[in-house]
Amino acid sequence: MNPPAAGRVRAQRRGRFAEHLAAWRLRLAGYRILARGYRTPVGEIDLIVRRGGVVAFVEVKARPDLASAAEAVGGAQRTRIARAAMAFLAARAELRNAALRFDVVLVAPWRLPRHIADAWRDSG
Repeated sequence: MNPPAAGRVRAQRRGRFAEHLAAWRLRLAGYRILARGYRTPVGEIDLIVRRGGVVAFVEVKARPDLASAAEAVGGAQRTRIARAAMAFLAARAELRNAALRFDVVLVAPWRLPRHIADAWRDSG
């Protein structure tokens, strides 16, 4: 097995750092982190957070600027995140009555992370 290329390692580090910044931003806003890097066979969710009766499934996007970060969450990725969210909820009966939401946190250099609540709705 070949070691990952240096560029890929740097990208993974940037991604982990962006997720750390996003978690920090959400905690400051009163959210409690339920899970980080939640992986299932059907998809991955960067952060799962809760505030009051709302559970948010959060995608973190780090790009050179906020506009390109906002454009980076495509339809197929949204579907994978929604499927992973359903898997998470199936294992957590105590969250059955919570309001669900899909959020995005945008991260760009020299900018504070931008939280977009209810960034999209699951159509399935």
